[in-house]
Amino acid sequence: MRRLLFLTLALASTPVWAQANPQIDYPAFQTLTARVAPERAQRLLKFDAFKAEAAKPGTLLLDARSKDAFARGHIAGAVNLPLTDFTAESLAAVIGDDPNRPILIYCNNNFSNHRSPVPLKAAPLALNIQTFINLAGYGYPNVWELADVVDFNDPAVGWARN
Repeated sequence: MRRLLFLTLALASTPVWAQANPQIDYPAFQTLTARVAPERAQRLLKFDAFKAEAAKPGTLLLDARSKDAFARGHIAGAVNLPLTDFTAESLAAVIGDDPNRPILIYCNNNFSNHRSPVPLKAAPLALNIQTFINLAGYGYPNVWELADVVDFNDPAVGWARN
């Protein structure tokens, strides 16, 4: 009875919108985010190290921006899979069979240019954050993120356009 009362009170204190869709689990997202935060803090690479890792065979340089933004410019060698298209199947198709494959990510907020195709996003909403969390949530533990802010006009960046 006591357990039933606790469950009833817990459900009563949970907003109706949080219970409505069993395919959306915000508490699980919060748990995942908390688990991933310390990992992400250890997976930030300075630009030179990022470029060196990107040049290694088998490493995937993943650009999760929109297809349009990617076509207007990206780091040479990057593969595009927009975050909005992430599913277990689409990620496996791009990443391959090895879930431990090194994956490097970057986003608009890694560039100082602040214009198309890399307009500055609100810092708490930077695409790197969602991309890192999503990759970890889909079972990819070897994700590394560009830590620096660079100018895409710098030849060292290797900016390319489709």
